[in-house]
Amino acid sequence: MAWTSYQVILGVVMVVTGSINTLSTKWADNQKALNLDKDYKKFDHPFLQAVGMFIGEFSCLIVYLISRCISRSRQQEHPVLDENPPRKFNPFVFLPAALCDMCGTSIMYIGLNLTFASSFQMLRGSVIIFTALLSVAFLGRIIKRHMWIGMFTVMVGLVLVGLSDILFKSSSEQQQNTNTNGVIAGDLLIIMAQIIAAVQMVYEERFVTRYNVHPLAAVGWEGFWGALSLGLLLIPFYYIHAGNFSNTAGHRLENVPDAFEQMKNNHIIIIATAGNIVSIAFFNFAGISVTKELSATTRMVLDSVRTLVIWMFSLAVKWQDFQWLQIVGFLFLVIGMSLYNDIIIMPLVRRYKEGKQLTEQDRHNSRADEREEERQRLLGSVN
Repeated sequence: MAWTSYQVILGVVMVVTGSINTLSTKWADNQKALNLDKDYKKFDHPFLQAVGMFIGEFSCLIVYLISRCISRSRQQEHPVLDENPPRKFNPFVFLPAALCDMCGTSIMYIGLNLTFASSFQMLRGSVIIFTALLSVAFLGRIIKRHMWIGMFTVMVGLVLVGLSDILFKSSSEQQQNTNTNGVIAGDLLIIMAQIIAAVQMVYEERFVTRYNVHPLAAVGWEGFWGALSLGLLLIPFYYIHAGNFSNTAGHRLENVPDAFEQMKNNHIIIIATAGNIVSIAFFNFAGISVTKELSATTRMVLDSVRTLVIWMFSLAVKWQDFQWLQIVGFLFLVIGMSLYNDIIIMPLVRRYKEGKQLTEQDRHNSRADEREEERQRLLGSVN
């Protein structure tokens, strides 16, 4: 079935804004500016960046409330019976999911600051493995054979991506003052964050889906609780001295005044941060719309395209050099996700088998017809 112009626009918006979300964060991380200590250092404020992401998610709730007001006004003019109205829910039901998102996103942004944007996006595919295992434990789900094969294939892809980072010897590493140990630590942090993301997904499926909440409202409420919780935590984070773990002024765990000082001295950081906030809002809206207008399968395929765009952009701007192991790892990840979700590969295999069975059946019927014709001929000759 051909896509409509609206569906094409949604797909493009999802790929573009999803790519901008990761690339803008990495762009800000690569920027250097004078901080409060009058040192020329990289922008190292992952917790503040995570707050920006939650603000972008919270904007989805504003869009949802506006759309609800418009639909209610239209219903007053032209009453229509809602056959599947959402159940009333307590907004606090989203708080545990938001706390998981807060921890996972903060850890991922720390990892992104240490590793490469393309690796960051690829390694997020490990969430499939942890979600599957937790679903067995807490949702009683059964993992089928094609899912196990998909999980194993994803693991192979993750190993290849990790090896590509370990073997990465490029000028971009020297420019970013990173070393092999830092890259490995970043990759491990990203994978650890996927465990928390898997807990969030299982919780949402167990407790949130029963309320039939609109996806925009769900994303918005999680953004609200995430921004509120992490925003308040920025205060005690200022008084925690993290030593060499932090490059902020005074080596604090998070230093918001220092971040604003660097933004003032380098306006590119402001543009990159704003790009992160705006892109996450549009990405969530486009992703939900793609699932609704097309399918979850299409969304997964477009998400793979987004990973490819991020990888190609990173190569184009010399953030990293080409590493063939990384592209092989990416292919394994895509194949593994396709096998796990029972899309593209398995349906083609089943269609091939069905076609082969039909062909064999046709041949059997044809031979039976030939035998019947031969029998009729013999009977006619005897008569």
